[in-house]
Amino acid sequence: MSRKNPIPGDMTAIGEMRNPPFARMPDPVRLFERRAKRFHQFSSPDGIGPYLDFLAGIAGAQQKLAGELPEPAPLDEARLQRALNHAIPPLDRNAFKADVQFWSLTDQLFGQLESLKKPAAAQAALSKVQKADKAALNTMIADLMADSVPVEAMAEYAYVAATLQLFFVCAAAVLPEKELKPVGDGACPACGGPPVSSLIVAWPHANGNRFCSCALCGTLWHHVRIKCAICSSTKGIRYQEIEDGPGSIKAETCDECGCYVKIFNQQKDSSLDPFADDVGSLGLDLLMRETNFRRGAFNPFLLGY
Repeated sequence: MSRKNPIPGDMTAIGEMRNPPFARMPDPVRLFERRAKRFHQFSSPDGIGPYLDFLAGIAGAQQKLAGELPEPAPLDEARLQRALNHAIPPLDRNAFKADVQFWSLTDQLFGQLESLKKPAAAQAALSKVQKADKAALNTMIADLMADSVPVEAMAEYAYVAATLQLFFVCAAAVLPEKELKPVGDGACPACGGPPVSSLIVAWPHANGNRFCSCALCGTLWHHVRIKCAICSSTKGIRYQEIEDGPGSIKAETCDECGCYVKIFNQQKDSSLDPFADDVGSLGLDLLMRETNFRRGAFNPFLLGY
């Protein structure tokens, strides 16, 4: 593994042009379509390739349902303004309570996943969550919202996480992105969740800017470069990567909080996806285990690694 300090011309350079938007809300169908395609690109008969192909199937099922579901109703205006005025995420994950709509979505997604090719253990996990009562599922939801999942049950939790993603991505899609405001360090302005990774984008009018990507609702929010995505410190920020790697995937480390979060550069590879590539670059996580830095991002499909 090699380490780089910020230097001119590196992906960490700050020379950003124009004022970028603060937030970019997800398009549910396009988000899951892109994610499924990227997982398929990673899949192979070897290593974790079959697992990535399985995740492509999950993303494909999420995409299909996202295209069939009615658009969620916008948040009550009074509730939205109250959240914005008090720096509270409008889709506050800590206040989430599963309702009839969510349970219906759970049944629909689990049904879609029944025909998905999967290992026997994954099928057993799906059967288990399909038979689970609401009390057990609510416990799993609470664990996922707290980013605290028992490793021995990670397969069951992954299915519940997939439903939560679909629900929150669709809900975030109708938020007024121009009105969103920061809600705290390392927190999504839409739902309050942690970033799964960050992305240097190649968008018109925002080229070269860095955005954090929410692991839950898929919202992107602007976060200046050479600044920790978790604690926002600008001290002791360094970058590590796999030696002889593509140069578009690095681990941004922070001496202040001791965390690292991956940073992807779409200027070098436009196909990079902040969620799928986080799983696909597992090798970088394995190398980071040899350091004193801990993973600061949360990805429900990397549980156990």
